[in-house]
Amino acid sequence: MPNTESFFYMKTNRILYSIILLSLLNVCKMNAVHDTMVLDVPWDNGTALSIKIDYEPMWKHVILEKADSSGVFVPLSVFFEGQTEYIDSDVLANAKQIYRISAYTSDRKDSLIVVKGGVATEQWFYMGKLSMLILLVLICTAIMYFISLARRGKALFIRRINGLDSMDEAVGRATEKGKPILFIPGIGDLDDIQTIASLSILSHLAQRSAEYNTDIIVPCKYSMVMSAAREVVKEAYLKVGKPDAYKEQNIFYLTDDQFGYVAGIDGIMLREQPAANFFMGSFFAESLILAETGFSTGAIQTAGTAQAHQLPFFIVSCDYTLIGEELFAASAYLSNDPQQIGSLKGHDFGKVMLIVLTIAGVIFEILGLHGFKNFFTVG
Repeated sequence: MPNTESFFYMKTNRILYSIILLSLLNVCKMNAVHDTMVLDVPWDNGTALSIKIDYEPMWKHVILEKADSSGVFVPLSVFFEGQTEYIDSDVLANAKQIYRISAYTSDRKDSLIVVKGGVATEQWFYMGKLSMLILLVLICTAIMYFISLARRGKALFIRRINGLDSMDEAVGRATEKGKPILFIPGIGDLDDIQTIASLSILSHLAQRSAEYNTDIIVPCKYSMVMSAAREVVKEAYLKVGKPDAYKEQNIFYLTDDQFGYVAGIDGIMLREQPAANFFMGSFFAESLILAETGFSTGAIQTAGTAQAHQLPFFIVSCDYTLIGEELFAASAYLSNDPQQIGSLKGHDFGKVMLIVLTIAGVIFEILGLHGFKNFFTVG
C-alpha cells in the first residue's frame, strides 16, 4: 500500500510544476509582444500619439484599436511584418487615450491582447511649423528694411503700371468733354480686401477730378461701402482745397442685388455718358455686362480685379487692366508713401525667396535628397 503522505506530496509538486510552467509560458507569450509603448509626439500641438510595438515573428496578425468616447474599441491599423510604429494624429490634447493591441498567429489558434494608454500634451513650440516661422521672420525683416530705406529717401524701383498711368489721361478727357467719371468699387462689401484697394485708387482719382473740377460718380452696392467712399472722396476734395466742390449725392447706394446693381449702373452709363469708367474691386458674372455697356458708350475704361476668372473679360473689353496684385500695389504706386512702397518691396522679396526655394526643392527632389522638402512640410 503506497504511502499516502508521499503520494500527496508528489501530486502537490506536479501541480506546482504545472503552475510554474504555465506562468513561464505566459511570460514568454507576453514577451512575444513586449515593450509596447504609447508616447506623446514631441514638439507638436498635442494632437498626436506614437504607438510603438516590438513583436516576435510568430505573430502574423497584429491589430491596433482605439477606444472611442463610449469605450468601444475601433480598429486603427493592421501592423505588417517589419512595421513597429503607428502615429495617431486624431487625438484630443490632454485627454487620455486607450489602445488595444491584438496579436494572432498565422493559424489563429493562439492570440494575445495588450491594453495601453497615453496622453498627448500641447508643447510651447510646434516644431512642425519651424520653417514657416523662419520664412515669416525673413519676410518681416525685409519689409522693415525696405521701409527704413524708403524713409531715408532711397529711391526704390516699382515697375510701371500702365493702367494707373492712364488715370490722368482719362480725367483730362472727361474734363475736355465736360462729362463725369464713373467709378465702380466692385460688388464686394467693406470686409473684402479688393474693395479696400479700390477705395485707395478712388482717393487718388478723386483728387485729380477735384483739381480739374470734374464730377465723379460712385454707385455702391453696400451701404458700408457708400459711407467709406463718401469719406474718401470728401477727404480728397479737402486735400486739394476745394471742399465746396464736393457733391455727396454723387456717391450713392443702389441695391444689394447683384444684377439689379448692374442694371442700375448700365442705366447711368447710357444716361450720363461718362467719359471714363473705372471698374476696381471684386467682380463676378457682371463683369462683361458692365464692360460691354461702357465700351458701347465710347468711354475710356480701366479695370482691375484679383478674380482671375473675370480678368479675360476685362482685358478684351477695357483699354487698361490691372491684373491680380497690381490692384493691391496701386495705393503704393500712386501715393509714393515710403511705408507703402517699403512694404511692397518687402513682399516682392518674399515672392522671390519662395521662387528660389521652390526651384531648390525641385533640384533636391531630383537628386533624391528629401530632407529639404521634409523641412518645409508643415506637419
